[in-house]
Amino acid sequence: MSCFRNNITNEEITAMPKCAFPGTVEIVDTEEKAVAACAYLMAQSALGFDTETRPSFKAGVSNRTALLQLASADRCFLFRLSQMKFVREVARVLESGDVVKVGAAVRDDIKGLQRLRWFRPQGFVDLQSVAGEWGIEEKSVRKLAAIVLGSSVSKAQRLSNWEAATLTKAQIGYAATDAWVCLEIYNRLMKEPR
Repeated sequence: MSCFRNNITNEEITAMPKCAFPGTVEIVDTEEKAVAACAYLMAQSALGFDTETRPSFKAGVSNRTALLQLASADRCFLFRLSQMKFVREVARVLESGDVVKVGAAVRDDIKGLQRLRWFRPQGFVDLQSVAGEWGIEEKSVRKLAAIVLGSSVSKAQRLSNWEAATLTKAQIGYAATDAWVCLEIYNRLMKEPR
């Protein structure tokens, strides 16, 4: 019997404490910064993973992935793919079977990244696919965080401009939290019997 509820209401989530990434956020916008970031990331056993794309409000029009977020428990790297090359070192992290990358709806994120540079994805875990093993029916990161961690994730910045010359403090906090919370959900699930 799972210790997690199978679903939750938006009203219940609103009453929960907000969660925010507690560590250091590093903006990666040059090849040199990417190489240094990837050396750290390759040494981790698991990472939270997410991407952001500038929203398109026209039917049939989609924008390129602007941001890749990879987070450990205390460091999050925001790769500004709209402002730098998608370098080989980043692809190596995404191809590593030794580094688990945890996200939600990862297939779409991977497809978006592969439009920028082809790579062979390995080591990805999709929370939407595995949560059901604990009897959880919800699929969104917001609802999974509420059920598994008992905290609320803000989605206020989701539709902001991720290609802006400079990201706002709110965007940086949102992007880091979105990747990190996936890792936190995964770690908590792994401690509980299915």
